Amino acid sequence: MSGTLYIVATPIGNLEDITLRALRILREVDRIACEDTRQTRKLLDRHGISKPLVSYHEHNEQARAEELLRELEAGSNIALVSDAGTPLIADPGYRLVAQARAQGVTVSPIPGASALVSALSASGLATDSFFFGGFLPAKKTQRRKTLEAMKSYSATLVFYEAPHRIVEALEDIAEVLGPHRVTIGRELTKIHEEFIAGEAAELLEALEKRPPLKGEITLMISKGDAPPADATPIEAAFDKLLEAGVPRMEAMKTVARERGLSKREVYQKLNQH
Repeated sequence: MSGTLYIVATPIGNLEDITLRALRILREVDRIACEDTRQTRKLLDRHGISKPLVSYHEHNEQARAEELLRELEAGSNIALVSDAGTPLIADPGYRLVAQARAQGVTVSPIPGASALVSALSASGLATDSFFFGGFLPAKKTQRRKTLEAMKSYSATLVFYEAPHRIVEALEDIAEVLGPHRVTIGRELTKIHEEFIAGEAAELLEALEKRPPLKGEITLMISKGDAPPADATPIEAAFDKLLEAGVPRMEAMKTVARERGLSKREVYQKLNQH
């Protein structure tokens, strides 16, 4: 019988931010896979836990995933942790989880701290819908293209950003997105935790008057305006797509998406005529 792969969330800063269940699992598993064994050892030592550790990071992910999968299939229970927060959220681990599920190995999440959720909850921005884009592209041209593609998103945008690129990112946000409200969450749960809010241009002015930001940053941008609904009658829009060579099913999906309708609703309207 195969073992279980536990995806264990660990603190993002304050070592007290770990659940009782997470501590129990870390004590019970046969092995712990982690990004940096030195970082994880600090957490384990804090809670008196001694377990074999194995490194699992972006540079050895493929080979290590195969090794860990063999152990899981042999019956070992393994915990996967990242240096901080919930594993796989802008961190390695996808390959191992995907292969484990494909082989019928049980994968169990042990929830806990997440910089993404923590930042959003205290941001003052709408949280009914949000889009997480990981890290913004490092190069200016690609970063601006990414932001341009999101101008019409009716959701709060959330990114992780490196401190040495935050000024450049804010400059692009101001130019591409305009006067959206932006909140920066920095060093969450740590001694120097800080939230800075305002329009991107205002934040740029504020940052000019202080030393460069340090630490881990979560960058959040308020919702954009939803694009105006297409006023073209459904039948006319559908026929136009068919004439352009779009397959019938894809044309139906496109019409539905552009009007915020379900495919079933579009199908019913088309068949009323």
